[in-house]
Amino acid sequence: MAEQTGQQTCVVIGGGLAAAKAVEALRSEGFTGRVVLVARESELPYERPPLSKGVLLGADDPVTVITHDQTWYDEQRIELRLGVAVRRLDPSAHEVVLADGETIRYDKALLATGSVVRRLDVPGVDLAGVHYLRTLTDCLTLKETLAAADRVVVVGAGWIGLETAAAARHHGAEVVVVEPQPGPLYTVLGPQMSEVFAGLHRDHGVEFRFGTSLAEIRGDGGKVTGVVTSAAEGLAADAVIVGVGVAPDVELAEAAGLEVDKGVLTDERLRTSDPDVYAAGDVARWYSPTFGRRLHVEHWANAQDGGAAAGRAMAGADAPYDAVPFFFSDQYDLGMEYSGDIGPDGYDDLVVRGDLSGREFVAFWLRKGRVVAGMNVNVWDVQDAIQALIRSGREVDQGRLADAGVDLDAVYA
Repeated sequence: MAEQTGQQTCVVIGGGLAAAKAVEALRSEGFTGRVVLVARESELPYERPPLSKGVLLGADDPVTVITHDQTWYDEQRIELRLGVAVRRLDPSAHEVVLADGETIRYDKALLATGSVVRRLDVPGVDLAGVHYLRTLTDCLTLKETLAAADRVVVVGAGWIGLETAAAARHHGAEVVVVEPQPGPLYTVLGPQMSEVFAGLHRDHGVEFRFGTSLAEIRGDGGKVTGVVTSAAEGLAADAVIVGVGVAPDVELAEAAGLEVDKGVLTDERLRTSDPDVYAAGDVARWYSPTFGRRLHVEHWANAQDGGAAAGRAMAGADAPYDAVPFFFSDQYDLGMEYSGDIGPDGYDDLVVRGDLSGREFVAFWLRKGRVVAGMNVNVWDVQDAIQALIRSGREVDQGRLADAGVDLDAVYA
């Protein structure tokens, strides 16, 4: 337990999983002072992965995304300021100024502002029927749209694009995905794994338009009726889902004079360039001792683990945040988990063990003979071993790595 700091105030800015886990960790580490959580959204802090999975499919109740109920916050003496934006973070005065005029003085503050969706800049983007997916409200609106849509165009074949395409097919719509790259997840997973996901979606009736982008969205009476691609192809659509990525929400950090470069820069304890301001989750670009460089990860596990790590650090614990990046995806009958980070230097080799054509396999990305990332598809209980390979930094024998009969802890060269 950290040293008791009952007279201090910690302010957490954000309404997602990182914020919720940070205030939870503050209390579990023994911080007895004032804790204030400020969020622009009016809902209690919640996690986002189910928004493109179970909730959008209609399999999960929206209430399941809420991290803690109101009773928990009351019992933990967490002050909530929901539905109000932060106007200014002032590190020199140690103050957070809210849009409603309230000023809160802090001893430690956490930026958990997450990401903002990238918007399309083409004619017709303001038509009814154009959807982005970032918030719970976005999800519920899109779910209602998909229940009535016959034809859906998805812009972008990243994780959100593919998961929303699967949801649209689940609801019975015809789906076309428009993507500038040669395949889905092409820059993330490489060509061989990209084809696995392309085949999966084609098997479920999804059409792709690779190597093309959206030029225009057309409508009638203020509502979407179709799109035109950069190849001058017209596609009919009742709805358009835009999934072209997100950007870290660094506006407050930049205005506060914190160091920002593709995210708010932090050390391995999630401290920013101001030692009393921390950052965690999508907005942070933190130094990873394991990888020896800064990482920026826009996934659930980083929000959960990074938020908790920031809360512990704010409470006084001396423990660096050194998680191996992890995320998961569910699409149709395919479930996958991924750990690691290929990084800017890319990879030299891809090794697969298992049945690639049957979509039951584990893939390993290697650089200089060492595993830097691994993905298990419809194969379970191997993540600990994959992360151990990554953390070891040791060279592996590729033949043994590919052999499903060899335990993963026995593949070193």
